[in-house]
Amino acid sequence: MSQPKSKHITWHGANVSKEERQAALDARGCVVWFTGLSGSGKSTVSRRVEQLLLERGKFVYSLDGDNVRMGLNRDLGFSPKDRTENIRRIGEVAALFADACCVTTTAFISPYREDRDRARACLPKGEFIEVFVDTPLDVCEERDPKGLYKKARAGIIPNFTGISAPYEAPEKAELVLKTAGKSIDECAHEVIDYLVGAGFVAQA
Repeated sequence: MSQPKSKHITWHGANVSKEERQAALDARGCVVWFTGLSGSGKSTVSRRVEQLLLERGKFVYSLDGDNVRMGLNRDLGFSPKDRTENIRRIGEVAALFADACCVTTTAFISPYREDRDRARACLPKGEFIEVFVDTPLDVCEERDPKGLYKKARAGIIPNFTGISAPYEAPEKAELVLKTAGKSIDECAHEVIDYLVGAGFVAQA
């Protein structure tokens, strides 16, 4: 992990331990990290998981790639360097959410394995759940909800993942979602079933 630029800072520990917070809130936090091509269904499934868990009374929040780039990461573009910084920042933010006992879902293309591994390293073992939204490129292009693939094919959008920039698929994701031919709810329940099995969510 790289060191902060400032040498005049000190880490301040909390007065409340993680175990005390979990006991008081009766909750365990984690990060459910959705990764996949644009149009794969990351945001849609992430939002549906958030909704279903909230209906169960869980403390849950979804961090979306476009929304984060509107504010926190508005200074970043889509060069490899900026993509890496984008994921570094959100990895740190997501880890803070999880430490606060929030089930945190994130929807980012996050095309590089090294960047996703760095985000994983921000959390204790078992609290980072990588979900590969494995949707074929042709299906993503057919969906093309934002019209981005057409623009990328026309050369209007440079450095577009899957077309003119690489996507490094996960090799050991905790969960692989095959969205083609499945409903949003079917995919969302696969995620929730995993969370139940891992002890982050109680059986309904």
